Amino acid sequence: KFYLNGPAVRAKVSELADHGYTPLIFASAKKVLAYFGVADSIKENAPEVIGQLKGLGVKTIMLTGDNEKAARQIAEKVGVDRAKGNLLPEDKQSLVDSIAKREVIGMVGDGINDAPALAAADIGIAIGNGTDVAIESADIVLMKNDLMDVPTAIKLSKDTIRNIKQNLFWAFGYNTIGIP
Repeated sequence: KFYLNGPAVRAKVSELADHGYTPLIFASAKKVLAYFGVADSIKENAPEVIGQLKGLGVKTIMLTGDNEKAARQIAEKVGVDRAKGNLLPEDKQSLVDSIAKREVIGMVGDGINDAPALAAADIGIAIGNGTDVAIESADIVLMKNDLMDVPTAIKLSKDTIRNIKQNLFWAFGYNTIGIP
């Protein structure tokens, strides 16, 4: 394992991470054979979605299994408030649990790794093309693979609650006047 700690390998791994990639290293018993970076593609409307969520007063945190540098790089590109990387599914769930003790939390996810956090959140939102486990763990399933549906769902739920409150007000008012 000594060769993995060489300055050239560390520099290349750091460079890949700085550009938003999770570095992968393939090595034999004696030397590094190859290293390269992998990354999820950022959906082109992600910055717009994050902007709309912020406009609704939503704080955004990205929880990912990707390395910390890659997470921060992606968060900066799309405008996410905070990013946390190197997370296992149970780490995501633990973070969601700790935040949920202080405030209402919604979680958006689509994979097996997101399922525990989706279940732990006050409102779990699964993207429709996600895994069956994520879909079963969520409270809301967005049928299309469009992130723009997240702020739309939040607006719709707020409008629904407002409508319910208005209806209750008028019903109580009508009954208060009508009963006597």
